[in-house]
Parts: sequence; C-alpha cells; structure tokens
Amino acid sequence: MSGQWGQYKLREICTLVNGRAYKKPELLAEGKYPVLRVGNFFTNNHWYYSDMELESDKYCDNGDLLYAWSASFGPQIWTGRKVIFHYHIWKVQPDPALIDRNFLFAWFLWDTDLIKEDQGTGTTMIHVAKGSMEDRDILVPPLPEQQRIVGILDQAFERIATAKANTEKNLRNTRALFRRHLELVFDKLGPRSVEKSLGDIAEVQSGGTPSVSEKTYWGGYIPWYSSGELNDTFTIEPERKISNAGLNNSNAKLFPKGSLLVGMYDTAALKMSILDRDGAFNQAIAGIKPNNQIEMEFILHAVNAKKSKLLLERRGVRQKNLSLGKIKEIEIPLPSISKQRAVLAQLRGVMNETQRLTSLYQQKLAALEALKKSLLHQAFTGKL
Repeated sequence: MSGQWGQYKLREICTLVNGRAYKKPELLAEGKYPVLRVGNFFTNNHWYYSDMELESDKYCDNGDLLYAWSASFGPQIWTGRKVIFHYHIWKVQPDPALIDRNFLFAWFLWDTDLIKEDQGTGTTMIHVAKGSMEDRDILVPPLPEQQRIVGILDQAFERIATAKANTEKNLRNTRALFRRHLELVFDKLGPRSVEKSLGDIAEVQSGGTPSVSEKTYWGGYIPWYSSGELNDTFTIEPERKISNAGLNNSNAKLFPKGSLLVGMYDTAALKMSILDRDGAFNQAIAGIKPNNQIEMEFILHAVNAKKSKLLLERRGVRQKNLSLGKIKEIEIPLPSISKQRAVLAQLRGVMNETQRLTSLYQQKLAALEALKKSLLHQAFTGKL
C-alpha cells in the first residue's frame, strides 16, 4: 500500500441522510420538485412531483453522492436538477478532510458486490439497514493517494465503458441483422403463399395457474411454464411443476411436445418458445397445438417476422396486451410442408452464425465487467 491507510467505520468518514417517505396523495402528477424514487434512480422515467417545502437535507442536487438501499441497490452521483429524494435513498455527505467523494463512490461500487455476496447469490430483494451500513469497515489512504487511485479508475472505467458501448452496439446490430433477414425471407414468401390465421390452422388455448394455497397442486411431475420463461426457440426445464390434481382443478392445459407457447401480456407479449417436452402453462400464455401439415418452428419464425408490426399497433397502450382472440387472428404465409422445411434450413444457418456472434459479444461484456470488478478489488486492497 502507498502511504498510511487508516481503518474507519463508515460513520466516521461520512454521514448518511435518509430521504422522506411519502403518502400517495402527496405524490403529484406535476409540481415544483421532482421526487427521486429508487425506480428513477436506475431505469424508471415516470416521475412524481411535490410542492412541499422541506428541510434542506431532504433535497439533493447536481453532484451529490446518493445510495439506494432498498431492492434496487447501489451508489450514484446525481447529475440532474434539484430534487427531493425518497426515504429508500441515502444522501451521502463525506467528510472532505478525510475522504474524497469520488473515492467513496468507487468504494461503494466495490462494497456493493460484497454486500450482495453476504446476502446470498439467490437473493433478489436486498435491504441494508442504516446502522448496518454505517458500521461497515473502510480502509482509507491519505487524500493524495485517494485522488491517484480515482484517476487510475476513472481512466480505466472510461475505456471499459467505450469498449462496452461498442460491444453492445455490435450485439444489437447482430440481432437486428437477423430480424431484418427474417423479415425479408417472409416478405418474399408472402405473395407466393396463401395467408392463414393461427386460429384456422391450429388449436389455440390459454392456460391457467393452480391455486398456490393448495400444496398438493404443486411439486408434481408436470412441467408448468410462466411467460417469463419464454425467450428462446425451445423451452428448457421450468422453475415449477404441478401435479395431476393441480392440472385437473385449474385452467392449466397440458400440451404435447412440439407445441408453440406465445406470451400475451406486457413485456412478454409475443415472446415464444416451442415445448421441448409435454408441458402445461399459465393464463398469460397462448398454447398453439400443431397439426400434421405445420412445422411449429416455421410458425415461430413467421410470427417473429411480423412481431415489430404487431407490437407497433399496440404503441400508446401502457400494457402491450394481446388477447387470445388477437393471437388467433395473426395471419402468416403457409406454403407446402416441403417449402416450410426449406425455409427452416436456410434460417438455421443464419441463426447459428447469429448465435455464435451473440455468444462472443456476451463473453466480451462479461470479461469487461470482470475487469472492472478486478480493478475495484485491487484499488481497495492497496494493490493498484
């Protein structure tokens, strides 16, 4: 370690200030101050507002160090306008005589992963008590050494962010190229084939969920899928299974291997997978049972080729829901079975190359994230 590092409790080098809890009537559609909630802290662009004038420590402004401590989790340096921050966020006020704000921010990034490890890899909802956070140990070097470390991290993280942005762009382009190829294949096929609706060529039914209070309905041998598990050409082992009693006492349907499952609601709308085994499914899924003259993988690609158009028609609707009736009405070109298989052979070649490139880019993103974590570890163990 360069220079003399001192060990402190977090409370000794900074102050954590809680935001304000709000009752629903206090959150307005418009007003003087935006209310920064945990969702806005990360991904949610829907804001509430307040006209209340509060104590000065209940506001944060550009440059303030913040920490979300409930569910969504971690630090951020606020770069927006003056806002009121919610109770589930701390404003962190460093002691400038002891610690640099940017050094503390980087330490929080490193320590966040340690907290997640402490809570267990399967934990999805993380809550850290204020007293517990204030009691965490932190090694702090002299201010010049802090600033040296921050300079190295800033430079490295800027390069990592650039490499990550380029890789993500390549990943998006790879997927977009396959979607465009898919659309072109079916655009050319359309004029040469009769279009038929899914309801005319296959049995289409929604599923159901057995009562969760009836323990005998769950833990059986029948695979049961939720719409969140539809995201690839074929299904894999589901998270849950139901019993015969669960199947017989609910709207769940048992469909044969080779059937197509189609998500109907919100973010899962038109997500699809083909059953790789006999299975049941919930009410947010439309099951499409094949007949002898349909290749269900062809149907999956045919619907995917129209997916952008079908979802575009739902723009402006907060939930992009597709009813069972709408699923049945989806029209696709249906050539002879031999032509379907020829189209599939062509698409599989392109898919294999797309999947190869996707895997390479995902590996690079994982390596970049691992590099960032390694640099943080070196920085706060005195090895940078």
